[in-house]
Amino acid sequence: MYFIRSLLYVLICTASISVYIVLCVLCFPLPVSTRYKITMAWPKFSTWFASWFLGIRWQKKGWENIPETPCIILAKHQSAWETCFLPGYFPHELCFVYKRELNWLPFFGWGLALLDMIAINRSRGAEAFEQIVTQGRRKAAEGRWVIFFPEGTRTLPGRYKPYKTGGARLALRLGLPVLPIALNSGECWPRNAFIKTPGTITVSVGPIIRPEGHTMESLTQATEDWIEAEMRVLAPHRYAKAAPEVQTSRPASAA
Repeated sequence: MYFIRSLLYVLICTASISVYIVLCVLCFPLPVSTRYKITMAWPKFSTWFASWFLGIRWQKKGWENIPETPCIILAKHQSAWETCFLPGYFPHELCFVYKRELNWLPFFGWGLALLDMIAINRSRGAEAFEQIVTQGRRKAAEGRWVIFFPEGTRTLPGRYKPYKTGGARLALRLGLPVLPIALNSGECWPRNAFIKTPGTITVSVGPIIRPEGHTMESLTQATEDWIEAEMRVLAPHRYAKAAPEVQTSRPASAA
């Protein structure tokens, strides 16, 4: 039954996004903020449909920690689910950093380019980061929030992957606080797994971490400590039962 439901979910979402992206492209003459609102209707639909059809519900925790002024978001990444949920339901416009080659993909890339996010040329190394700083400063001035997944890729529940420092580095350069987000989407929508199972995903937002007094490494570590400690609250079974040979997150107090 889960396989059939998962298959139907994918087919319906694929059909709907193909039509929707064409509509989004037609929104090109509109202001970016209007394009964003129109485009985010599909991520909202996909997460609502997952809740109604697949039984993948969600709940908020700590969302009162979200300030009105821009932050750099550093979020846990376990699933494709949060790439739809966060831009669809977060109370401020989000701005992802991605490789510019995605803009060249038919339909999907065109829709992505319309959102005026941060597309970088990764082959340029240090120059690419300066591009992120320049564009990130402009996005913050526009009231948009830059978001990073510091693990760099989706991780399985209970597994540990060292956090990259790019998000903290940008926060220090722009003088913006970091907003950490923990979530357990991998419990229902695992990485590289076609079958999705019912359950409740908790999206937990921590208190902001101000950059003052931090280095790039210490700010990254402070963010990692909060997220990984919160993961033990959201999914304690993943850590208590972890086999010795499985690499799990280091204790939140680790340096």
